[in-house]
Amino acid sequence: MHAMATQAKPVLYGYFRSSCSWRVRIAFALKGIEYEQKPVNLIKDGGQQLTDQFKAINPMQQVPAVTIDGITLSQSLAIIQYIEETRPEPRLLPADPKQRGQVRIICDIIASGIQPLQNLYVLQKIGAEKVQWAQHFINRGFEALEPILKQTAGKYCVGDEISMADICLVPQVYNAERFKVDMSQFPTIRRLNQTLTEIDAFKFPYRIFTTGLVISLPTNQNGHFRITQTHGVAPAH
Repeated sequence: MHAMATQAKPVLYGYFRSSCSWRVRIAFALKGIEYEQKPVNLIKDGGQQLTDQFKAINPMQQVPAVTIDGITLSQSLAIIQYIEETRPEPRLLPADPKQRGQVRIICDIIASGIQPLQNLYVLQKIGAEKVQWAQHFINRGFEALEPILKQTAGKYCVGDEISMADICLVPQVYNAERFKVDMSQFPTIRRLNQTLTEIDAFKFPYRIFTTGLVISLPTNQNGHFRITQTHGVAPAH
């Protein structure tokens, strides 16, 4: 473990249906990092992310945010990259620089070119046409992503090792399914998602909405973990 990594558990501020929060949960699970979750409900009370209390944690008033090693980080890819640099095993970026470049392309397409155009804040501004809007931009992004993944994929998005690209893909496919995108158009994306969601670390947010849980994780590349309940569990929507 990196010298900066302390014994205190990281704290993840997130929302169960937030695909960006989900990316961080997957990374923690794959790394075998124990952490505490503090839910920020993006719907309740007009949006708990809009409170002054949360604004002090993340001035962008978005989830996720993570307190770790005495600092607070926001933006899911920045959080995951910090985790990768301070807790490098198992790795989430390939050793080969060309494959690293491919991973980053896939991450950026999803994190910059798809998800921001269909997130809750944008859809609330769109109004009645929000489903069609989300479908349009997810389709547009997946039409670009499908041929890229057809070239880069092995068992996973880039070759045969799990990477940040896979961490970004699964939550975005979940969003696509929520908005009734026809996934038969994207056989490579669909195949990769089916493979990845058989792994416990990727399944987890499908199953439960955690409230005040300490997530206890053994370090292994298969992403298997235990959950210690502290305040109860409610079913995900």
